[in-house]
Amino acid sequence: MNAATPPGPQMWGGPECSMVRVGQDMRDQFADTGHTLRAVRDLEACAALGLRVLRYPVSWERVSPDHPDECDWAWHDAQLDAMRRMGIRPILGLVHHGGGPRRTSLADPHFATRLAEFAGQVARRYPWVTDWTPVNEPVTTARFSGLYGHWYPHREDERAFLRILANECRAVVLSMQAIRAEIPAARLVQTEDLGKTFSRRGMRAQAAYDNARRWLGFDLLLGRIAPRSFWHARMVAAGVPPAWLAEFRRAPIGPMMLGFNHYVTSERFLDDRLALYPRNLHGGNGRVRYVDTEALRVPMPAGSTGWLPRMREAMDRYPGLPAAVTEVHLGCEDPAHQIRWLAECWEAARTLHAQGYPVEGVTAWSLFGAVDWCSLLTERRGRYEPGVFDVSSGTPRPTPLAAAVAACARGGAFEHEALSAPGWWRHPGRLHPGLVIPAAAPR
Repeated sequence: MNAATPPGPQMWGGPECSMVRVGQDMRDQFADTGHTLRAVRDLEACAALGLRVLRYPVSWERVSPDHPDECDWAWHDAQLDAMRRMGIRPILGLVHHGGGPRRTSLADPHFATRLAEFAGQVARRYPWVTDWTPVNEPVTTARFSGLYGHWYPHREDERAFLRILANECRAVVLSMQAIRAEIPAARLVQTEDLGKTFSRRGMRAQAAYDNARRWLGFDLLLGRIAPRSFWHARMVAAGVPPAWLAEFRRAPIGPMMLGFNHYVTSERFLDDRLALYPRNLHGGNGRVRYVDTEALRVPMPAGSTGWLPRMREAMDRYPGLPAAVTEVHLGCEDPAHQIRWLAECWEAARTLHAQGYPVEGVTAWSLFGAVDWCSLLTERRGRYEPGVFDVSSGTPRPTPLAAAVAACARGGAFEHEALSAPGWWRHPGRLHPGLVIPAAAPR
């Protein structure tokens, strides 16, 4: 790397911070993991690892639950003041998988203007913050709330999905306008899951649809949904006002970073050979019956899955935009596998940076673990999974993953005995029993 090449990706961090409404229940991961009580002590633990950038929320639901003119800033003031003292730069999030306070929702046509009003309040409160994520993972949140029915408003149809997604993206645009009225140099850090769908020959049409849908959030924000295109017509038919779609094309989004999230379950495989799979995996789209399973459970061509191809694919689609991995986390009981998952991501980011891609950071996510993500927060089981720290005792205790994060934060590769073996997602035993013999190459 020559002297003119910018420094490589930095290690960032972020606590799982979702506030998700399930029916009348508001799930708050800060409360569930105890971060609300430990607060500054947790931030000190992050600083001790060498983390100098944190994705962190000023949650709309927490600050202003009842009325837009009634905001309780005290807790967030304390955390952000502590970050400034510690030299930690925040990427502030406003809505993380939720739909705002109970007085609104993702289906509310006024959601965007109401979030923008709150965004302006936050920017006036913290004018020194330069990086912002008004809405985390719009496509994923719209899928879970409007297509699969897991989260409020619990809809299960494409029309609701498309209206919610347009609402979220419009909220991003209006919120950034409100933020930049106070902080002209503010940058949007727009996060989304990188999941891709593969398939057998008979399921190519569904896979193509899924793979076009996954880019909709970025495409809307970047003004790429042209009149008379497939998605433009689909969204208008779903009830999205054409004026909103025109706004996306007219209003430049301004400085923007792509934020990539990716999990072992993000890549999917569609298979119409139902007899090869257990009955509980059988499903369909209303027209065709098929199985939707994790791609890692199916023999796949070498190099077709994982961090490196997904990140390169996204950055080639949106050339010139800086990017960062904004969530890397593996929920499991074996910290060795967590280390292996982080290592694959870190090396992919370093490889792409060395090839000239503008990758700025890798975010160790769920720093203090997560609760009930095994049910997507839909059930209160109290199921805790540790992250970089284990807080099950009430005190942030570094896990083996913390040493890996600290090594990356110092700017280089790290060595660990866990890296002498592959992650479980690469073991032959991961495959569905009927698929040990390689299938035809997916497309």
